[in-house]
Amino acid sequence: MLFEVWAPQAGRVALQWAGNRAGEPPVPMERDAARAGWWRAEAPARDGDRYAFRLDGGPPLPDPRAARLPEGPGGPAAVVEHDRFGWRHPWPGRPLPGAVLYELHIGTYTPEGTFDAAAARLRHLADLGITHVSLMPVCPFPGTHGWGYDGVAPWAVHEPYGGPDGLKRFVDTAHEHGLGVVLDVVHNHLGPSGNPLPAFGPYFTDTHQTPWGAAVNLDAPGSDEVRAYFLSSALSWLRDYRLDGLRLDAVHALHDDRSPHFLAALSAAVDALAGRLRRPLFLVAESDLNDPRTTAPRADGGQGLHAQWNDDFHHALHTALTGESQGYYADFARAPLAALAKTLTGGFFHDGTYSAFRGRRHGAPLDLRVTPAYRLLAYAQTHDQIGNRALGDRLAAGLSPGLLACAATLVLCAPFTPMLFMGEEWGATTPWQYFTDHQDPELAEAVREGRRREFTAHEWAGDAGDWPDPQDPATRDRCVLDWTEPAREPHTALLAWHRTLLTLRHELPPLTDPDPRHTAVHYDEAARWLLLRRGPLRVAVNLAPDTTAAIPVGDGGAGLQALAGWPGARLPDTDGVLRLPPESAVVLGP
Repeated sequence: MLFEVWAPQAGRVALQWAGNRAGEPPVPMERDAARAGWWRAEAPARDGDRYAFRLDGGPPLPDPRAARLPEGPGGPAAVVEHDRFGWRHPWPGRPLPGAVLYELHIGTYTPEGTFDAAAARLRHLADLGITHVSLMPVCPFPGTHGWGYDGVAPWAVHEPYGGPDGLKRFVDTAHEHGLGVVLDVVHNHLGPSGNPLPAFGPYFTDTHQTPWGAAVNLDAPGSDEVRAYFLSSALSWLRDYRLDGLRLDAVHALHDDRSPHFLAALSAAVDALAGRLRRPLFLVAESDLNDPRTTAPRADGGQGLHAQWNDDFHHALHTALTGESQGYYADFARAPLAALAKTLTGGFFHDGTYSAFRGRRHGAPLDLRVTPAYRLLAYAQTHDQIGNRALGDRLAAGLSPGLLACAATLVLCAPFTPMLFMGEEWGATTPWQYFTDHQDPELAEAVREGRRREFTAHEWAGDAGDWPDPQDPATRDRCVLDWTEPAREPHTALLAWHRTLLTLRHELPPLTDPDPRHTAVHYDEAARWLLLRRGPLRVAVNLAPDTTAAIPVGDGGAGLQALAGWPGARLPDTDGVLRLPPESAVVLGP
């Protein structure tokens, strides 16, 4: 078997592997004459054999391209022969248009916190009407439980979840149920503990800074190999694990002054891989820039990503539902229904407008006639928007079932690609709090103190003793979904409402029509109602707590019927006015 590693600053490199007898020195590696900075060696290793590299006689270090770290970050790598896995279900892929995503965290989706336990719950998602499971990061991180955004090995799979074979079994089972799988990957930084990359080469640069320190080196000397490292990692996930797409974390923190930009190079490589595999693949960006170039075609000077999260839609919807105005919600809280209407028809709220939160103008206009609406993801809740609150409280902690139903109606009937956060479909009451399992006591305390400072400065005014301790195992345990809830009201009714809306979305073409000319919004800010027109369909919500809304639906209401209604279907009166009870929603159609 051929072992290779990029270590341009090393004077000598040796391979230490399971075949080394006790007292036997590691195998010296030779410089690769064809590739500067690369070293190579042959060894009769097999799947599962442990190995590590020694640089200039130093301690053993895991392979930066390790697909498996059976002892966790910092431990030896293990050989993974991907072709040995026996896939059971051929998979033609599922494209992004018409998709419904479901964000899921393996460690809290079930009490067991494993791929196999989560796979046993996938029938629930298929029956619900989900098309793609969007997994939060699964790369190795310190300890057993964590969000996964402090991973240290971008090619490997967290061992406590089930390792590489566990992920493949999960994906194979998802495909059995007709579900695609999207994986959240983090290219903008690596975790602070157990990261071996700086020892091997210039993977990071002080040319740019990020909230996590020195930036990943995408444009400084040595960046050719660093770019290839992350690009090849992304292709490996799609190819070797048969994934359908990747969600790219915080792409605004990927500082790159080269041309083409790393994201454009990545999207080109993914499109080429899709052609070779003959199945659709897509990239979804998390971006704070509101920049149309993120999803614009590469031929037009864009980065060619296939979709991006739309936080503007979330912020407008959240303020309309809750009335909150702290932090970035302040820009939306002055007229939340107007903000929501703008996002539903134009995509971005901040499209060059002034942002009081930022103290400057922000964003640029997005032309939905050029950029199909499905390239924006719409959601009422995500891991970030819940978990970055002091108590990790979901909408269900403060809203009535009726308002939760209204939120679902707007998300699932919007022109965008909808996404739900795990448990949202039944109004889960379990919180989603920030939790870690750092083994380094100093790092653990730094994380505690960081969260304490963050919430003291922003939103939390309670006693310090009420803050969830990220390092306390009970914090993770509180976040595990309670699978008995769907059998109890009001959760049963909310679950049924989500199923009804998803059935309509899959059956009625106007609900997935990306043409903005077929979408219109009418609203009354004071009366707190909003009417969304999707071609011949009418989607109405009344957010008022105690006032029946009088909503003109147009056309005198002739020929309309109630396709779905919370808490009960209601038809417009003969005068063409829909009288909708407080905190309720209805979908009308011919």
